[in-house]
Amino acid sequence: MGAPVFNGPFIMPMFRSFVPRKTQPWIYLFIAVAFQLSGGVYLGALNQMIGSMALMREDLLMCMYANLAGMAIYFPLLFRMKFRFTNKTLLTSAALGVLLCNLTAPYITFLPLLWMICFIEGMCKIQGTFECMSNIQLWMTPTRDFTVFFPWLHVVVLGSIQLSDLITTYLMYHYHWTYMNLFIAGLMLVVLLIQTICVKHFRFMRKFPLFGIDWLGAALWAVLWIEIAFLFNYGDWYDWWNSPVIRQLSAAIIITLFFCVWRMMTIRHPFLEPKMWTYRYFWPLLGLITLVEAFLATEHVLEEIFYEEVMKYEELVSVQLAWFAIIGIVCGCVFSYWWMHIKHYNYVRLIIVGFLGLIGYLIGFYLTLSADIHISQLYLPTICRGFAYAVLSATFMVCLEEIMTFQHFFQGLSVFNMLHMVVGGVLGGAVYARGLAYYLPDNLARYGSAIDHVSFSNNPFNLGHYMEEFISRMMEVSIKQIYGWVAYACIFLFLLLLLYDFPVRRSLKSMPSWREVALEIKSTFWRTTHILSKKDK
Repeated sequence: MGAPVFNGPFIMPMFRSFVPRKTQPWIYLFIAVAFQLSGGVYLGALNQMIGSMALMREDLLMCMYANLAGMAIYFPLLFRMKFRFTNKTLLTSAALGVLLCNLTAPYITFLPLLWMICFIEGMCKIQGTFECMSNIQLWMTPTRDFTVFFPWLHVVVLGSIQLSDLITTYLMYHYHWTYMNLFIAGLMLVVLLIQTICVKHFRFMRKFPLFGIDWLGAALWAVLWIEIAFLFNYGDWYDWWNSPVIRQLSAAIIITLFFCVWRMMTIRHPFLEPKMWTYRYFWPLLGLITLVEAFLATEHVLEEIFYEEVMKYEELVSVQLAWFAIIGIVCGCVFSYWWMHIKHYNYVRLIIVGFLGLIGYLIGFYLTLSADIHISQLYLPTICRGFAYAVLSATFMVCLEEIMTFQHFFQGLSVFNMLHMVVGGVLGGAVYARGLAYYLPDNLARYGSAIDHVSFSNNPFNLGHYMEEFISRMMEVSIKQIYGWVAYACIFLFLLLLLYDFPVRRSLKSMPSWREVALEIKSTFWRTTHILSKKDK
């Protein structure tokens, strides 16, 4: 078990000698996709799970957020695990964890336990994905160029999300929603079989013990993110701060945040180090990714309501759009690779291009949404959404790697992905749900005033059918209004980015501060022989 030859041709020394060298990275790419297809619950069968498990929509969405939180909080531990255990041990344990979680999740209705199962599944999922992708990174880019690695990584990650929804829907339509869990369990058995037959234990360095990990800090940060997700996910159902539950939860969030910060500032090796928060551009990057995720939350809130309540689509019909989202994702990742690696263009301008795609998606849906359209009219906006998501995700990840040292990169990646995968989406969903709760009754009151006994007696009609059609139209109008406001917000952010990248900022000298201007004016009133003292200044 000697060290691999890093300066020679790409090798994967953990494979046994009978496995062809050319197929080895492809095997690990398949395993990475298998892990990315997994999840605690599968929202492609959301309506069927609600009826079968007697749970609310918010309960199952919380399972998804717990799964994503488990992935995000595990990032700072990935390399510590890699340096302590062999690749075979990590992939085998991750596959076993995903297998057990998928077999037990459909039969658990006690929500805290179900959320814990989904949280653990998320940790196993990211562990398996990281082990595969980190071992084939040099195959993808021999120089470890992240402008190559991150675009192709997002083809796997974002493409698998859409593919998971497709597989879930088709299995649910032909069989039952639990078959998706069985399908993932079968994939994990294949992964375990590969690890048993084709892979051996291999270490490229001595064991590095798991000393110095702030496990309590990790638990506190995980609890904080879960509490925030719970607040925004259940806020509308509990009627926000009119409910004592939300008020108590808000107080708990403040207390948990205090203990997280206190522990971070007082111990020697905290889970998230204070210096990690001080990097230049880190906070603007976190703000941008949160806003982007909030804008894209329209996919999971407004689009789904439009398909189900207005268009009356079956899941098998609406899921067809996932194919076009995959087309957009692949195009976005290839474009990002060309922009960053081939042309070496400016990252800020690539973010602006991503926002153009996002604006195209929002305006496309705003102009298209109607009960009279054919589903093919939604293909182009869906491609724009996939393109924008891929471009912005890959670019933000490269920017994060550029501004941070390796020591803090995975800590920053944890916070970044928590906002990227959990907070941004749940925050946007809460805002849109609140918007619908306002606009739908408002539109019903405005347009429903035309329906009265006089107009009905003058022109009798089927009132029941008319009211069903009327409510559907009001839902359509309300969704369109919210899309309009989101498009306004996205355009405003796009204009701010244009101002930030305005050529004058790079070609003209910077404006002096007010203090420098005051000193310059003050010095002109003194004789040329007088020298300003510190007191004068």
